[in-house]
Amino acid sequence: MLDRLYARVRGHAAGPNAPFFLAILSFCEASFFPLPPETLLIPMVLANRARAWRYAAIATLCSVAGGVLGWYIGAFLLEVIARPIVHFYHADATLAALQAKFRVWGVWIVLIKGLTPVPYKFVTIASGAAHFALLPFLGASLVTRGARFFLIAGLLRRFGAPIETFIEKRLPLVCGVFALAVIGGVVALACL
Repeated sequence: MLDRLYARVRGHAAGPNAPFFLAILSFCEASFFPLPPETLLIPMVLANRARAWRYAAIATLCSVAGGVLGWYIGAFLLEVIARPIVHFYHADATLAALQAKFRVWGVWIVLIKGLTPVPYKFVTIASGAAHFALLPFLGASLVTRGARFFLIAGLLRRFGAPIETFIEKRLPLVCGVFALAVIGGVVALACL
């Protein structure tokens, strides 16, 4: 089922409505939809590399807006909507673990998990369920989602199709290295 959905979404990449579909996909993925924005972002950038930054901005802003919906679902509709979504993905334990981590690590959870393969929807719902403050959540989401989408768009813009396979197979590694660089930079600044 996901393979057909993936193929259908990628089919919209070169069409005139691709930015609209990217916006919808990015928004929905942040709170309930299974496919990540990269599903459409990668082929869109490859189809028109000159618009890479525009597409990354659309994915970032719409993902963060969708993240606000996820936060509200977690904060106010946990039992009615969030639990069925999380249960659908068999991620009940993931939600509970993220809620606990939010109480200890706060904004770092958004900054780090937003770059990893952990679906962003779990981060948004867990942050709302933990009643993590909305403004720091928004700021961290903007940084982490922007870093992820602009990194992908930049690599594709620079290297084109040859890097597509590398990104698709090694995205967690690329984002993990980037997350470590961000953490290292913050630690270095704190030590000054």
